[in-house]
Amino acid sequence: MLMMTMSDLKWSKFENAQTVAQSACDQILILAASAIEQRGIFRIVLAGGSTPQLTYELLSQQDSDWANWIVYFGDERCLPADHADRNSVMAQHSLFNKVAIKPDQIHVMPAEMGAVKAAVFYQDCIKWATPFDLVLLGMGEDGHTASIFPGQAWQDKESVYDVHDAPKLPSDRVTLSARTLGNTRKLLYLITGASKAEAISKWLTGETLPVNSILAQFECEILIDEEAYPQGF
Repeated sequence: MLMMTMSDLKWSKFENAQTVAQSACDQILILAASAIEQRGIFRIVLAGGSTPQLTYELLSQQDSDWANWIVYFGDERCLPADHADRNSVMAQHSLFNKVAIKPDQIHVMPAEMGAVKAAVFYQDCIKWATPFDLVLLGMGEDGHTASIFPGQAWQDKESVYDVHDAPKLPSDRVTLSARTLGNTRKLLYLITGASKAEAISKWLTGETLPVNSILAQFECEILIDEEAYPQGF
């Protein structure tokens, strides 16, 4: 593993997606234990995507004080509650069904209600949750994160907002704002795959993207694999 720094960010490069996910799993368990010891509770915001899913599968095989975890989501697609493409459904199958996290500890975005109603609901849901202990984020090939996409107005007036013009289907979504995602004791990006290298190159050369519009208030680390980290940097 190679450790890199750029301003106040820490870049940690790993061989592949499996080792990124393992590092994320290890960090989550340490942060959870520390938060529960210090504050009696661990508030985590989950991300969608293949590497987060692998991380959740690894977590499901570990011991933790699951009774004191409180789980939130960074974004959600406006699809039926049981749709396979929902982030909540992925997390349910890969983690929640396998550990002792009770349903009332899991705060799903009710995106099946429609983006506007779900955003209002979730604003109230997270009103007293921040600062989170940990926010997990991925990154798309275009540099988007959560459901904050390039070319859109990045809203920060509300803690949660509705999205209606996402360039990927479904176009209606719900997302935490950049300000809310950054309001965490640790922000952890999981970025893997050669298709991400172009966006990472733009990030490293200072181009503004949704993924680097989130300013972590405390600590930020990017876990990235060799394929996603562009050559020459």
